[in-house]
Amino acid sequence: MKLNINHKTYDLNVEPDMPLLWVLRDELDLPGTKYACGMGLCGACTVLIDGKAVRSCITPVGSVSGPVTTIEGLGTPTTLSVVQQAWIEQQVAQCGYCQSGQIMSAVALLSQNKAPSDIDINEAMSGNLCRCGAYPRIRAAIHDAAKRLQGGAQ
Repeated sequence: MKLNINHKTYDLNVEPDMPLLWVLRDELDLPGTKYACGMGLCGACTVLIDGKAVRSCITPVGSVSGPVTTIEGLGTPTTLSVVQQAWIEQQVAQCGYCQSGQIMSAVALLSQNKAPSDIDINEAMSGNLCRCGAYPRIRAAIHDAAKRLQGGAQ
């Protein structure tokens, strides 16, 4: 089976019912996508498929039909994405475990809504849990990234 992940095509020899999360972590050595609940409830494993936020722990790799973007696929090694930059400047991460999933959900939100309200952010991020309670900083970072995107930054 062929998959486009982070703008690179992979020819994989895996069972179609294998969760995408394990393909990313175990087969492709992309550890930025985290395993937490294993039931699609917490959002730590969030990746983008065709630009939409998807829980990779419950997504069979055989059902993936569009390009996949993981946290490793945002920005470049020398240039962070707008959302990643905002995350750092707003000092969002505390323990950091959920942050790759949080960032991927924020990227999906901002690709659809360049000027989200607090309500829009709360709704879009409601499936992403943070045990540290960094929600106010997450919201601030999303607003910061939105302003940058409205200003033409990438």
